[in-house]
Amino acid sequence: MINQEKFNLLEAKNKEAFAGGGEERIKKQHEKGKLTARERVELLLDQGSFQELGRFVTHRSQDLGLDKNIPLGDGVVTGYGTVNGRLIYIFSQDFTIFGGSLAEAHAEKIVKIMDLAMKNGAPLIGLNDSGGARIQEGVVSLGGYADIFYRNTLASGVIPQISAIMGPCAGGAVYSPAITDFNIMVENSSYMFVTGPNVVKTVTHEEVTSEELGGASAHSTKSGVAHFTAGNDLDALNKIKKLLSYIPQNCEETVPDTDYDTDNGANPKLNDVIPENPNQPYDIRDVIYKIIDKESFFEVHESYAGNIVVGFARLAGRSIGIVANQPMYLAGVLDIESSKKGARFVRFCDAFNIPLLVFEDVPGFLPGTDQEWRAIITNGAKLLYAFSEATVPRITVITRKAYGGAYDVMNSKHIGADLNFAWPTAEIAVMGAKGAAEIIFKREISKAEKPEEKLKEKEAEFNKIFANPYIAAARGYVDEVIKPEDTRNRLIKGFKMLENKVDKLPKKKHGNIPL
Repeated sequence: MINQEKFNLLEAKNKEAFAGGGEERIKKQHEKGKLTARERVELLLDQGSFQELGRFVTHRSQDLGLDKNIPLGDGVVTGYGTVNGRLIYIFSQDFTIFGGSLAEAHAEKIVKIMDLAMKNGAPLIGLNDSGGARIQEGVVSLGGYADIFYRNTLASGVIPQISAIMGPCAGGAVYSPAITDFNIMVENSSYMFVTGPNVVKTVTHEEVTSEELGGASAHSTKSGVAHFTAGNDLDALNKIKKLLSYIPQNCEETVPDTDYDTDNGANPKLNDVIPENPNQPYDIRDVIYKIIDKESFFEVHESYAGNIVVGFARLAGRSIGIVANQPMYLAGVLDIESSKKGARFVRFCDAFNIPLLVFEDVPGFLPGTDQEWRAIITNGAKLLYAFSEATVPRITVITRKAYGGAYDVMNSKHIGADLNFAWPTAEIAVMGAKGAAEIIFKREISKAEKPEEKLKEKEAEFNKIFANPYIAAARGYVDEVIKPEDTRNRLIKGFKMLENKVDKLPKKKHGNIPL
């Protein structure tokens, strides 16, 4: 048996290793504006709840000087604890030990945590801060990455997986966060890329910094890899806590309801949101804020693909997912980026039993050679596929325009929406009045003495017939035309009615989404 003196020695050595290799290393970490791996874990979890696993694990390699440096833990803190009383599993890479590099023992610790999270149905949180694969261990390191990727894939749709990038994440390391559900990046201290600036310069002769190539700004605005950005480590941890409050423990559960302001009455301010001029933009967030529970909207991908807004909110204390066209940006059209953004969010909500609320004001898909050549057809189909496959309660509110194929794609009755409401300002048609009049009445307009006046006349005629929701309502494509001020009340009652909805997809191995 181990004697107390030896155990105390191991304990002291362990604490030093997990503190980041001593006071000097902690000081350097703090000078960079970063917390240590252990500090991150302690600040994220409820006080005193962290239970560490694998604290005495060491690497087994004897090559290239590794035999002289054998820190306990092998550069990653792993274990479990609670956030607001709910169980989560966590790993936190320690950059002060071998640069947080991943190798055999390091990977085994992460894999063990992932397996436990799957077996026990609880979210997995990964705090990434690693220089990549440990070169000294060669292919063993690469095998460790593959073991993690495989489990990320198995866990997808079973338990929520959240990645926080709190330092470097390069090469093969980026593919684990890419598979997880949400990525949070810390501004000015984290970056992600498959190939770094030096390789880029060698191959393409481009001069680029790590921040420009793969920093939080680049991935939150250009690539969409980052769902959230944070000003510092503490901000990132707080955003993880907030995100967890909107999502369930696993695919078999629902999100616990919360208390809310019980004012479910009419909100007359909604009656004035839509401008009289149908071509004048408005901010769809003004609609969202006036309907959901106060201060409950948590936007996802806020800086990416601004023509669609997605995020979590609460309605009568219940967590919902919101997908909304944004008329303030590109008139709310659907394009490649917005379709991918919307589809990814819809699939997450469907996987984890989060009802979907759609606000629709869409004039169509973005035209142009750039969009067509970059496959707007395939990418637009992703959003269509995601909505069509979703079996959670789904409600759509058409606030204004619902034109062309985009009307179908944005959670129409035809692709399985449960309830579709329309405001009196809704315009449901194949296309806008001007374009429609130019096609339908082309000959009549060309023969008129004053073609411009004739066009306006025919445009007004088309508007009178089609620029309203009543033809769709007569067909049953819209369940009811409602006053804007009554929207919150109608949505609460609608989701309450749908809370026991059961809908199953045809038996199959899996579908073939147009990737």
